[in-house]
Amino acid sequence: MEDEEKWLAEGIAAIQHNAFYMSRALDSNNLREALKYSALLLSELRTSKLSPHKYYELYMRAFDELRKLEMFFREEDRHGCSVIGLYELVQHAGNILPRLYLLCTVGSVYIKSKEAPAKDILKDLVEMCRGIQHPTRGLFLRSYLAQISRDKLPDLGSEYEGEGDTVMDAVDFVLQNFTEMNKLWVRMQQNGPVRLKEKLEKERSELRDLVGKNLHVLSQIEGVDLEMYKDVVLSRVLEQVVNCKDEIAQYYLMDCIIQVFPDEYHLQTLETLLGACPQLQPAVDVKTVLSRLMERLSNYADSSAEVLPYFLQVEAFAKLSSAIGKVIEAQVDMPVVGAISLYVSLLTFTLHVHPDRLDYVDQILGACVKRLSGKAKLEDSKATKQVVALLSAPLEKYTDIVTVLTLSNYPRVMDHLDAGTNIIMAKIIIESIMKNDTCVSTADKVEVLFELIKGLIKDLDGTATDELDEEDFKEEQNSVARLIHMLYNDEPEEMLKIICTVRKHIMAGGPKRLTFTVPPLVFSALKLVRRLQGQDGDMAGEEVPATPKKIFQLLNETIEALSLVPSSELALRLYLQCAEAANDCELEPIAYEFFTLAFVLYEEEVADSKAQVTAIHLIIGTLQKMSVFGVENRDTLTHKATGYSAKLLKKPDQCRAVYACSHLFWVDDQDGIKDGERVLLCLKRSLRIANAAQQQANVTRGSSGPVTLFVEILNKYLYFFEKGNPHITPAAIQSLIELIRTEMQSDATTPDSASDAFFSSTLRYVQFQKQKGGVMGEKYGPIKV
Repeated sequence: MEDEEKWLAEGIAAIQHNAFYMSRALDSNNLREALKYSALLLSELRTSKLSPHKYYELYMRAFDELRKLEMFFREEDRHGCSVIGLYELVQHAGNILPRLYLLCTVGSVYIKSKEAPAKDILKDLVEMCRGIQHPTRGLFLRSYLAQISRDKLPDLGSEYEGEGDTVMDAVDFVLQNFTEMNKLWVRMQQNGPVRLKEKLEKERSELRDLVGKNLHVLSQIEGVDLEMYKDVVLSRVLEQVVNCKDEIAQYYLMDCIIQVFPDEYHLQTLETLLGACPQLQPAVDVKTVLSRLMERLSNYADSSAEVLPYFLQVEAFAKLSSAIGKVIEAQVDMPVVGAISLYVSLLTFTLHVHPDRLDYVDQILGACVKRLSGKAKLEDSKATKQVVALLSAPLEKYTDIVTVLTLSNYPRVMDHLDAGTNIIMAKIIIESIMKNDTCVSTADKVEVLFELIKGLIKDLDGTATDELDEEDFKEEQNSVARLIHMLYNDEPEEMLKIICTVRKHIMAGGPKRLTFTVPPLVFSALKLVRRLQGQDGDMAGEEVPATPKKIFQLLNETIEALSLVPSSELALRLYLQCAEAANDCELEPIAYEFFTLAFVLYEEEVADSKAQVTAIHLIIGTLQKMSVFGVENRDTLTHKATGYSAKLLKKPDQCRAVYACSHLFWVDDQDGIKDGERVLLCLKRSLRIANAAQQQANVTRGSSGPVTLFVEILNKYLYFFEKGNPHITPAAIQSLIELIRTEMQSDATTPDSASDAFFSSTLRYVQFQKQKGGVMGEKYGPIKV
């Protein structure tokens, strides 16, 4: 590397030295001296010691000096020699490389003078340059020729067109130069040690733009219209690409063709361009070439709706699909990821150009299934990523899962994913539904959807829920729960079918998932029940399959599965919800049955004392709202609730549950129960329990607990007193107030600011009611605070 720097420095120094003398000769209009020093200067480009990168630096120094020389050649009055004479004169330079550089420089002036047809001079120059066969030197020489001639081509509307000079001559010149440059570039390939080969390939890559520049010049020629491109340019360029049999050159040049020529040309010559792909070397990255072509065509389709008919006219999809099939067939060793990435590009193209052709989309997915069939589940992360991209594309385009559910090959592609990726894809599908607020409204579609997201609904082969992160698992199951609410149909019969379909799938999900998935299903079914409210439950099942009775039967079986998980507290809550819905439908036997099931669960499964407290309050609260029960059934359930309340573990919990039961005997509705005597019994019983709790605290801690329970009971007395319960008298309230005061003044009672504040607030309320006057004021009159 140090040697190379030294050689470059020496070369630059020699160029600068000779450039100085050349400039002096130019200033004194001395043609002979100028040619002598310019030839010496150009002789430095004969070196073989520099890498392409360093050679380029040297070349640019020489190029700058040749610009000055060209300016001098143009001014005949300064050197006194005709341009034809100059053309002859420079051919006497000693070495071939300086001679050809000088010849090209004079040739540029010769064309500009128009003393000879441009095509003859260009043909002469391009032929002469064959004298340099060293790859690096030859490439830079021809690059110089391309540079100085690009603005002097006989193009359409150019000053050099006419008198026998045509666009075809310009195209021939550029193509010939391109062909020769490509041959030189390909000759640089080396078969030898790997390290040396890598170095040479890197050097070759540095020179590729010199070759590609010719194609850029071709694309800029105004006279190259579609017909000429189709008949001449493309066929000759592709012939060179295919025949060079060099993988680096083939890949780069195919990419160049795609990038430099207009999209319209690609569309109209698609068959020719695609026909070259299977003929390329097996090591060429054809998938990237095709992907870039499809990307350009997709963008072209997006640019204007007016171009879309042309895509149909040339049958773009069929040609691209066929070409991809041939490439995959020809490249037996192509990895799965390569094939799938081609299908992803084709699918992206199709969704841009033919979004309405779902058959095309399904065809691509089918081709992907065919490629994956016979292979084990995908484990290559890159291939997996491509399959996820393939499956995500239709979701993003259609923003409607219902459209995607019509694609028969969609689930078949998903079957090839491993369990982990299947879950990722299922989450993407659910996210799409939630984001676009999509409603799935038929049982058939729900069936397909749940097949797609089965990775979230049940354990697939090779996964166990035990291995999953707890937080991730909860998030996944919550997303399934949200999804269930997106399944809806206005027709009760179809909605029931949807519920049955969902139930079938989630019941197979294992006990760990049921606690997440059963509640939304139950609430979805209860929503349907309320829509059917008032429908006669005894109608023939054949005529009206969706009846509340039938749905409640289904719910009973569903919640029963929860109680076996066990998740008894959740099951109990759901039984109570069902009982409330049955009450709204006026189905007394069904409501009673759900309450019975709730009590059985409470007795047999709910063991934790805190859970018992919560459960009994839920039972009491739900039972209070029930209006469907006859006297006998209500008494039975109320008796049960009161009995369980008194059996809670802690006395304060017993007390609160028992006074809550008082509401079961006094319901404010028009036809509600108003059994004042039993309300009083409940309150007195809760008072006894509160008293027992105080004594128990005195025994265990040496001091009574706070009087909060008594104040809570006092508030219940006041509530029923205001409601007009004749058994709650001012005297009873007065004695309770006195009892609380006595307890608070007792030495055994633990002082508690919260209890004191609660009691004071209650007394202020009584005082407020007394002062308010009216009927309520009269009622509160006898009570002294």
